[in-house]
Amino acid sequence: MSRLCAQKLARLQAIVAERADWAEQLAQVKRLHGWLLEVEHLLDRSRASEGEVVSNVTVGIGLDHWRECMNRQLMEGSLSQLEQECLTEFLQVLSNLRPHLVQCYDHQDFPRTNNDMERSIRGLKTQYRRVSGRKNWNAYLLRYGRSVAYAAWWEQDAAHHQHLERQVGQLDRSRWRELRRQSSRAQREQLIRFRFRHKRQSWLASLETCWATATQSVPLP
Repeated sequence: MSRLCAQKLARLQAIVAERADWAEQLAQVKRLHGWLLEVEHLLDRSRASEGEVVSNVTVGIGLDHWRECMNRQLMEGSLSQLEQECLTEFLQVLSNLRPHLVQCYDHQDFPRTNNDMERSIRGLKTQYRRVSGRKNWNAYLLRYGRSVAYAAWWEQDAAHHQHLERQVGQLDRSRWRELRRQSSRAQREQLIRFRFRHKRQSWLASLETCWATATQSVPLP
């Protein structure tokens, strides 16, 4: 065997030996990942077989059964120390979130996750950055509030234009005033939170000024 071949063989043996040392850790990671996929499969009922009843009760029963099986496996002591710690934490999180994880299956159009909403928000931010060139859109949100999402929805296609016109045509004045008050109140609350978090000193100073002005005694005539 030549010297070059011997060097390459030694390097290959070192790589194989290092991979063998990590084999157990890799197997543990795969098992941990498998538990996550099992829970995801239980909660994602879009892959349910035809004719299978999907409801909050059935999904909850399946999730509770999986948790009981994993608890028994945890009590048996067959897992490694790392797997026991990770599984204990995972089961604790599932126990805390259990009342909220299975509340969306009785309503057909109710989303299981907020992925679609996050994508919509990302699209709005991308559109604003292309128009303004700014990365931060806090000022834009504080100025227009919910109208940002309404305008983006309205500008999508002609069908949305027509739908909005029909809805507005059926809206009476009292209901319109109420919706306008709700939108203004929500936008004002958002502005107050932003000022309190990011411009606290100036906001508190303005409150003190307003309070001093409101409490000034007016002399009687």
